Amino acid sequence: MKSTVRNILPVHELQKDRRFTHLMKQYGLDFIHTTNILKEVISEIRNNILDGNWTGEEPGTEKFTEDIFKKAEEVINVRYGYTLKRVINATGTILHTNLGRARLSKSAAKHMLEIAMNYSNLEYNLGEGARGSRHSHLESLVKELTGAEAAMAVNNNAAAVYIILKALAEEKEVIVSRGQLVEIGGSFRVSSIMEESGAKLVEVGTTNKTHLEDYKQVINEDTAMIMKVHTSNFKIIGFTKEVGTDELAQLSKEKNIIFYEDLGSGALFDFKSKGIGNEPTVSDVIKMGADIVSFSGDKLLGGPQAGIIAGRKDLIEKLKKHQLARVLRVDKMTIAALEGTLIDYLKGEEGLKNIPVVHDVMTTSEELETRTAQFLHRLQAAANDYECSMRKSTGQVGGGTMPDVELPSWVAVLKHWRYSPEHIGRQLRINCTPSIIVRIHKEEVLIDLRAVTVNEEDIIIKALTAI
Repeated sequence: MKSTVRNILPVHELQKDRRFTHLMKQYGLDFIHTTNILKEVISEIRNNILDGNWTGEEPGTEKFTEDIFKKAEEVINVRYGYTLKRVINATGTILHTNLGRARLSKSAAKHMLEIAMNYSNLEYNLGEGARGSRHSHLESLVKELTGAEAAMAVNNNAAAVYIILKALAEEKEVIVSRGQLVEIGGSFRVSSIMEESGAKLVEVGTTNKTHLEDYKQVINEDTAMIMKVHTSNFKIIGFTKEVGTDELAQLSKEKNIIFYEDLGSGALFDFKSKGIGNEPTVSDVIKMGADIVSFSGDKLLGGPQAGIIAGRKDLIEKLKKHQLARVLRVDKMTIAALEGTLIDYLKGEEGLKNIPVVHDVMTTSEELETRTAQFLHRLQAAANDYECSMRKSTGQVGGGTMPDVELPSWVAVLKHWRYSPEHIGRQLRINCTPSIIVRIHKEEVLIDLRAVTVNEEDIIIKALTAI
């Protein structure tokens, strides 16, 4: 056994091997780091040999040396590889929370990259040559798109809810309908956020029915706010009643209290006009009289993760001056991505085509039928190991948005003559770069192209062919 271990080439000999230089160049490592990784690999192999656990090639042979460099490469990939990786979303769910929700538009990503790689006027007024505000870059865009008097952004919508309650209603009462005490992802509840903020929750109505009179009965001198939470991640149907935004806005004005609506999903585009869902737009809610509104940046808006707050100028100014504004503020990359996304909205119909979320939601069943048929034709030309068909299906918006909306779709249905759907799904997920996420249903692999780009189709076909 000892003689076998002695046959392992010493590190100084391996350093002379062309594969050592190749590792350094391919992965951008210096001489010392590459040497240390080789030492680790050799030490592990030596211990396995001495323990009788080595099942590889005979030490001293060329194949054994090749194994050393292969294992070194594996160590490098694990140690220096990114854990956050690109994936292809072939599930049919557009705002897939586990897959990062909204994809940015090309213009938003380009602007973000430019700002990230250079200095910028993040907090510098170029015209005056003096300190500026990071809020200014987004405020005018949000105002124009929503009709609000003022606006600001924080790092997500839960943060927006928190700072609004903390700054405007701490130790005061906030009235919320019981049917709107929602729980969002990660077990974060409106009631819990309100408790953390120091605001006092006053529940009115029942789970399925709340009337205007319920609000009127509890308003008193300690009431600071009426809060309406848009139930974007679930629907109650049947014997139901909720008070509309316009009625609550009117009541708030009469009682001289704040009316705040948490819209969650944050639609700037009116999907209702295209017969898709029933999401209120931010501008509609502002027009109906809401004093302040908050919504997400990475859901229906189609931008980066952020919480956008719009509404009355005096209220927004109070939020900007609160100590939490610095704690919850967004960075320059988020501002750049939001700016790029919002400018696409300002461009109208042409600009909307650039926003992946809007484009994917608006993609018709007929378009997907044509694409799916062409996809399968190309797959069958490249690989004959699959039994291929296609059928009607439905997709989802996802991300806790439009839960009752089913998007008419088509899926490619695949069966392999040898491998199970689970095996294929695992191979696509683990052994492909980028990883490909599909649906597995009743012993079939289902591929929905709604959130897949045309270029990504080529990657999927190549991966399926390789299997």
